[in-house]
Amino acid sequence: MCGIVGYIGFRDAYPIIIKGLHRLEYRGYDSAGISLFDKELKVYKKAGKVSDLENFVKDIDLGGTIGMGHTRWATHGAPNDRNSHPHSSGNRKLTIIHNGIIENYGIIKETLVNKGHVFKSDTDTEVLIHLVEDIQNETGLDLREAVRVALTKVIGAYAIVIMSADEPDLLIAARKGSPMVIGVGKGEYFIASDATPIVEYTKNVIYLNDNEVAYLRREDLLIKNIDNTVQTPYIQKLDLQLEMLEKGGYDHFMLKEIYEQPRSIRDCMRGRIYPQQGKVQLGGIKEYTEKLKNIDRIIIVACGTSWHAGLVGEYLIEEYARVPVEVEYASEFRYRNPIITEKDLVIAISQSGETADTMAAIELAKEKGATIFGICNVVGASIPRTTHAGVYTHAGPEIGVASTKAFTAQVTVLTLMAFYIAQQRGTITQSKLIEHLTELNSIPELVERALKSNDHIKEIAEKFKDSTNCLFLGRGSSFPVALEGALKLKEISYIHAEGYPAAEMKHGPIALIDDDMPVVFIATKDSSYEKVISNIQEVKARKGHVIAIVTEGDTEVKGMADFVIEIPQTDEAFVPLLATIPLQLLAYHIAVMRGCNVDQPRNLAKSVTVE
Repeated sequence: MCGIVGYIGFRDAYPIIIKGLHRLEYRGYDSAGISLFDKELKVYKKAGKVSDLENFVKDIDLGGTIGMGHTRWATHGAPNDRNSHPHSSGNRKLTIIHNGIIENYGIIKETLVNKGHVFKSDTDTEVLIHLVEDIQNETGLDLREAVRVALTKVIGAYAIVIMSADEPDLLIAARKGSPMVIGVGKGEYFIASDATPIVEYTKNVIYLNDNEVAYLRREDLLIKNIDNTVQTPYIQKLDLQLEMLEKGGYDHFMLKEIYEQPRSIRDCMRGRIYPQQGKVQLGGIKEYTEKLKNIDRIIIVACGTSWHAGLVGEYLIEEYARVPVEVEYASEFRYRNPIITEKDLVIAISQSGETADTMAAIELAKEKGATIFGICNVVGASIPRTTHAGVYTHAGPEIGVASTKAFTAQVTVLTLMAFYIAQQRGTITQSKLIEHLTELNSIPELVERALKSNDHIKEIAEKFKDSTNCLFLGRGSSFPVALEGALKLKEISYIHAEGYPAAEMKHGPIALIDDDMPVVFIATKDSSYEKVISNIQEVKARKGHVIAIVTEGDTEVKGMADFVIEIPQTDEAFVPLLATIPLQLLAYHIAVMRGCNVDQPRNLAKSVTVE
């Protein structure tokens, strides 16, 4: 959540920072601000969009080759000008931007108020910069030491950047539980929450670890931990192209990313499946092959869309690998005392690899001795660095806040994992594995065919764009698809939508059905087809409007439903990869027709890095 950009070097800082803030808009935010040094320390901030900040400063001299910017997603204090970042110290010589939450800020603030400090915002961030100032005043420490000491006194999560009027050739950055990457150039350094603002200028990056503090000058970088021990940074190359961050002719990033799914699924499988040999190869977890043969249970922890992918994974792993699977909300998992043993495997799923609740769940499972695998899209993120092993999805950057290609990539990886574990445990025959992998290998082409229904789906969207409620129903592994379809609709169109197992409809939701209620069924020809038909008839008997996702050539459902959307025939195991495509397009077109901000829906952030 929130976005950080910092720069020190030989270029004008403002254009780099403002462009970087635009690149980070996808993370979700409600205000923006910048701090620059050019003869003096300047701060400009504004509630609203980055464009509002640009308009606010358009007639101001914005010189300087050092600066930082921030987009805020409100936690402590309402989204307004005074709570926007950057925040300043009492003497106005220090400025700070901050992602995360300082949990003990109230106690620190009370102490500082008693010492005479006056605060101008309601934020925890302003408390931190006043604490740094107070330490300097009382101890005489230089800024580097004062920041380090201050960080030993705070509890919570943070990614911070600090500037000083007294040291205008220094940026200080630190992180704990909130992501931060440093771009390494020649005579210049870049700081950001993720690599998107950096890739235009350098491919060489350092991912800061927890409890590390970086001191950046134009020709020098020093990293220490908060215990004052010098750290040796690891510089790695970004596998990210600038064109991946552009819309590429599409009206929205979300639409672009929906249409990228044939490629992203193919990239996810590349080098990992060998259909003719009946072999799955996952190098990231290869060294744990023996462990996989002897695990008692798999626990999947995730949030939001990733949790829905985990539910699909549960069906697949139990079906083929014959291992018991539990799927847990990471946000709830950590707040009870789960029974975890050394014979458990925990799979943590996160697109960004920075989800705070999922990170906390990983730490809890680690303490109890479990083996932890990660499924993540972002190379170098916190989760792949924290887990024992894992598999990257290779979906490429996902800018739209509502996940699309991330979901199908996660489901693809879980499918590969299911077959890989089955292969190791001997729970699937070679002939069956060859058959399934051959079909899985064709999924990208089938997704391309499913996308050809776009114009038809747009026509259906026109009929239901003014709805206020919607139900999504499915059985088996199509139930998580129904959950995901409902989430997409509510996220970007603000229509209330719920997903249910189709069989549960008569246990409550059926009371909602009338002639104003659209009901979306995943009604493909699989083992529960006849049961779903019965559910459709129940809805029609109560005058509900039925939109059905059906297998190509289906005539039975077509005779009952008001609208049908066809997807290609595939094995039941892979239906989620196809059935989710029309649901994404339906949500997208309804949201556009309602005039919603599809890529940046209100109140949402792409990466939830705070609790």
